[in-house]
Amino acid sequence: VFQGHILARRLVGQETRYEVEVKTPYRHRFPLVSREYMWVPNTCGCPLLREGSEYLLMARQHVNYEHTLNRILLQEDGYARPWTPREDRLVREAAQHC
Repeated sequence: VFQGHILARRLVGQETRYEVEVKTPYRHRFPLVSREYMWVPNTCGCPLLREGSEYLLMARQHVNYEHTLNRILLQEDGYARPWTPREDRLVREAAQHC
């Protein structure tokens, strides 16, 4: 779970790749750097993420069977909400209980 600023969007094959500036990592089980590529396994724009906007994102690490591909994946039904101070407060409160 992290707050991310969408810098760019690009269609690559049958997937969408977002360049994301990681603003605030809240909870993560894998290391995040200040800029990451985040992948969505479709080209339809689901979930809709606009360039220049900030979101609260819940993505997962995807490593393929051969361990040759390691990336951040936001599934179609993944959590992607526009970032607001309220979202920030809710995530920080939830982190105290988890």
